[in-house]
Amino acid sequence: MPRGTRHRLTGLLLMSARGPVLQMDDGGIYALDLDRAATDLVGQRVTVEGVRSRFDRIDVEWLGPADRRS
Repeated sequence: MPRGTRHRLTGLLLMSARGPVLQMDDGGIYALDLDRAATDLVGQRVTVEGVRSRFDRIDVEWLGPADRRS
């Protein structure tokens, strides 16, 4: 996935020492830059839409429960 590209990813939202992360089903992990707190969704499957800003970081534009958008 090249930097600067838009992505829609689904996985498990977790909190780490780095802040919120998205753990993908294949084991990959992306750090998330969020404009809002998402503590109500921690531990749940979520869908994230945003732009890849670094090797393992997504600048999140939208985040919600995985079943909310299709």
